[in-house]
Amino acid sequence: MNTSTLSATPVRYDPAVETFRDDEAQTHTDLVATLADMATTMADHTGHAMRAVHAKSHGLLHGELRVLDGLPEALAQGLFAAPRRCPVVMRLSTPPAEALDDRVSLPRGMAVKVLGTEGARVEGSEGHSSQDFLFVDGPVFAAPDAKGFLRSLKLLASTTDKAPNAKRVLSSVLQGVEKAVETFGAQSGTLIALGGHAETHPLGATFFTQVPLRYGAYIAKLQLVPVSPALLALENAPLDLAGRPDGTREAVADFMQQNPAVWELRAQLCMDLERMPVEDASVEWPQELSPFVAVARITLDKQDGWSDALAREIDDGMAFNPWHALAAHRPLGNVMRARKAAYAASSNFRSERNGCPLHR
Repeated sequence: MNTSTLSATPVRYDPAVETFRDDEAQTHTDLVATLADMATTMADHTGHAMRAVHAKSHGLLHGELRVLDGLPEALAQGLFAAPRRCPVVMRLSTPPAEALDDRVSLPRGMAVKVLGTEGARVEGSEGHSSQDFLFVDGPVFAAPDAKGFLRSLKLLASTTDKAPNAKRVLSSVLQGVEKAVETFGAQSGTLIALGGHAETHPLGATFFTQVPLRYGAYIAKLQLVPVSPALLALENAPLDLAGRPDGTREAVADFMQQNPAVWELRAQLCMDLERMPVEDASVEWPQELSPFVAVARITLDKQDGWSDALAREIDDGMAFNPWHALAAHRPLGNVMRARKAAYAASSNFRSERNGCPLHR
């Protein structure tokens, strides 16, 4: 994407862009308790502690991030301040605490861990050397703030490890309803989150951080966009999941064994705090005001895509957390602040319950 599209002056980062609420600490406590209940329910059932959210992985990948040359000052910030190459680990997943049948079709998440990063770090991340970015295949978060997320999470917690067949049937119905909604040029985030996501190949999707982070001297959201021809051919490509409870994982593995893959990492700088708020995660930042502009590429060679060995290395051995971060990419806003306590508690539970320390 042409960096000349940056014509306005971005909003400079200042701690005052965040506004804190009196009840945030209680919301964080309730979130941790709800996630712990979900994780414990599944650990008691399966004998193995998994993530309280995004438990099921569909792709476990290794690649390289290359920061682009010649970025303008506003984009040459933090990790992207100068051309460099870094190894990355990527984890493709779906949100529940359960490893559900893939015919319960849900939003997809892509976590990216950039290894070997150096520099000042956010508090609590001093022992880490990675920069983690968390993406979902939709532009906005399902709730405006952590309290809204907590309400949704409590509903999800009440169904954890219950009625898997009913969830699959409901997902099929919701996919049909969502298709009907989209024929009128709309889209329902609620229907998609409940199981109405189209059964499409996840490697053809565009992913978004949804919530903002510090971008050096500025503020941004990030986007991960497929750009290699084989990935582009998968955009909205249907998956046949009939009789294949792990069909999404199998499709990812089949693709990665036969094709290299390239994504572009793009940044959308905040230009207007009113129209591009930091604290309301449900607002899509308008691209006509600030387009996503390429700052790096992630390249993957042909590889397995998923295996038991990769699951031990990545699913059981790593935590992906937006607060594993350089100070230059500090997570911002209500939702990101809630994630700090929630993700740390989830990682600690997995490590203690499984007797396996998380290495990164």
